[in-house]
Amino acid sequence: MLEVRKLSAGYGRARVLFDVSLELRKGETVVLLGPNGAGKSTTLKAIMGLLPGSSGEVSFMGKSVLGKQPYEISQLGLGYVPEDRRIFTDLTVAENLEVGRRPGPWTDERVYALFPALAGMRERPAARMSGGEQKMLAIARTLMGNPRALLLDEPSEGIAPILVEQFSKAILNLKDAGVAVLLAEQNRSFARRVADRSYILERGTIAHGQ
Repeated sequence: MLEVRKLSAGYGRARVLFDVSLELRKGETVVLLGPNGAGKSTTLKAIMGLLPGSSGEVSFMGKSVLGKQPYEISQLGLGYVPEDRRIFTDLTVAENLEVGRRPGPWTDERVYALFPALAGMRERPAARMSGGEQKMLAIARTLMGNPRALLLDEPSEGIAPILVEQFSKAILNLKDAGVAVLLAEQNRSFARRVADRSYILERGTIAHGQ
């Protein structure tokens, strides 16, 4: 589904990734593990076309996407939820979901079923939500675009333990729904709960993968 071969990327002249190779198959959850600064977020950004000048090979659904614009990659069915969420804080929960809407099986009610906490916040401005609730909303909004696969950046970072448990259940439910997930994470306990496979990233290279 998603194949990455010898991906090198960075910011300007500063290289951060060096020949990273990984694979995400249909319906599975794969975790990219590593400490802060290992290159996890950079890997997701490079896959999503956010880092010009990246080299190597990235293909999604059999099509080469390296060098394409993020909106083109998104149209192929690859969703991306950044660590900083990037929701519209001046819009309500319902309005944020409407912004992400594309035709397909994911509807308002389906994402509310995935994240029940959001159902009672439909008219709440996103600015009045906690960080964890905003992360839920960011994932829900991306699902409204009906992606075939999701890139999730640090979903458990900085949120309450009860929300971490809700996120793990949601990711397992996404797997049951046939949505493949590649997530960058440093919480090994959380990763063990959700992952089918994992890759360990150290200093911009894959140190171990299965």
